[in-house]
Amino acid sequence: PKGTMAFAGKYEFEGDENYDAFVQKIGLPSDKVEMGRNCKIVTEVVQNGNDFTWTQHFPGGHTTTNSFTVGKEADMETMGGKKFKATVKMEDGKLVADFPNYRHTAEISGGKLVEISTSSGVVYKRTSKKIA
Repeated sequence: PKGTMAFAGKYEFEGDENYDAFVQKIGLPSDKVEMGRNCKIVTEVVQNGNDFTWTQHFPGGHTTTNSFTVGKEADMETMGGKKFKATVKMEDGKLVADFPNYRHTAEISGGKLVEISTSSGVVYKRTSKKIA
């Protein structure tokens, strides 16, 4: 359908901005903070229309998977491993989800996966390059 972005693919972490300020703001435990810093996370996105499976592969074999359908409430998991319910929306070609203490957007821009999380004015931006 017109207006939906093609997110499907595998993306490898390339760089981020404001990581420390953001994880402090959301109260991420220090062990998780270290695990996520400059971490070569590979994000794998499987998209079938409005159905998504979004998997993050961390070095060392840990993975986090969130499956959701745009516009429907789904069970999700945060960066820190907390479970919650959220409805992911599509706004101007971006996926938008309100997590318990931050708002997360994802878009494909210039062939890269750009994810932005905002918590009380602190903006964390993560860019990943497409590898498959």
